[in-house]
Amino acid sequence: MILQLVPRLDEGGVERGTLEIASAIVQAGGRAIVASAGGRLASRLTSIGGEFVEMPVQTKNVLSMRRNARRIADLVNSEKIDLIHARSRAPAWSGYWASRRTGAAFVTTYHGSYNEDFPLKRRYNAVMAKGNPTIAVSDFIAQMIRERHGLLDDRIMTIPRGADLSVFDPQAMKGERIAQLADRWGLTDETRPILLLPGRLTRWKGQEVFIDACALLREKRGPDFLGLMIGGAPDGSSYPDDLEKRAREKGCTDVIKIAGSCNDMPAAYRLAGCAVSASTDPEAFGRVAVEAQAMGRPIIATNHGGSRETVDDGITGALVEPGNAAKMAEAMDAFLELDEATCDRIGKLARLRVQRLFSTARMQASTLDVYERATGLVFPAR
Repeated sequence: MILQLVPRLDEGGVERGTLEIASAIVQAGGRAIVASAGGRLASRLTSIGGEFVEMPVQTKNVLSMRRNARRIADLVNSEKIDLIHARSRAPAWSGYWASRRTGAAFVTTYHGSYNEDFPLKRRYNAVMAKGNPTIAVSDFIAQMIRERHGLLDDRIMTIPRGADLSVFDPQAMKGERIAQLADRWGLTDETRPILLLPGRLTRWKGQEVFIDACALLREKRGPDFLGLMIGGAPDGSSYPDDLEKRAREKGCTDVIKIAGSCNDMPAAYRLAGCAVSASTDPEAFGRVAVEAQAMGRPIIATNHGGSRETVDDGITGALVEPGNAAKMAEAMDAFLELDEATCDRIGKLARLRVQRLFSTARMQASTLDVYERATGLVFPAR
């Protein structure tokens, strides 16, 4: 019996990873419980055989975190839970206290390069290094854990995130799915090559750098391409309006489109000719690079964080200096100059690399191995 703790079950890499591991537990014959404050993915969890427990584990109030620890301890005892897997800091503190009270094994996944902008922040973040082991989502994060928290290698397990190769499969992509997406975005008659930047509309994802790069590229090439940004924005955010204003100021509205959220990312990657990840802060892992390559698309990404591991520079894509619009424009221009045969060759190499290193199946199997070593359990269907 495995209990995962996550603040909310809304869309995002952490939440998707939670569901992917829950699915693996169920398929291996175990019980998968997720405690969370709820969200859009709660129903999907139950549809794959997982069990949902609503609990306000997202709170950062210390008294509430202590109450959550008692709730988790009661759940561990009543459901005979063997292991608590925490994926975020506030839930992790509650889970850690509950594990000490009950004797349940405690594992964490260190998903991000958390800020440490005031003295107590490192102490707050340190709970993510209390797992036995602590799972790092990339070598970049593993090294950060060593430097910040002094963990030895035997307490860290690097398990990269992955793409579901049955979902992100160019051979399974039907033309009508791409056509439906193009119609939804008003791109049915679009014949220009598309440079796609997926990502939540928040400043550190680099949409402003992407617009500046598209403006520079337009100066050189004219409007013979389209820079397409997709992704939702936090409620009440003015950032989408800020991006529209920036495109107007840069004189490149004819090569920029902001399309909003997407419910069919595999089709989006196939609609585009190349994907871009312009994050100005390092990605802990960066699913965009892996998912795009799984769909046979080259990737242009910023040269820091997990992208250095997921992109084979000059082979499956290009790495550019973070925040440098001119360098990004150069990389995009170089891609647009490639012939179809070269793009196809790059795409095939990209997918092969993901199949070898970054599949969801590989991530799931490695995580179940961690659970077995931490508890002595053997999943019956493995």
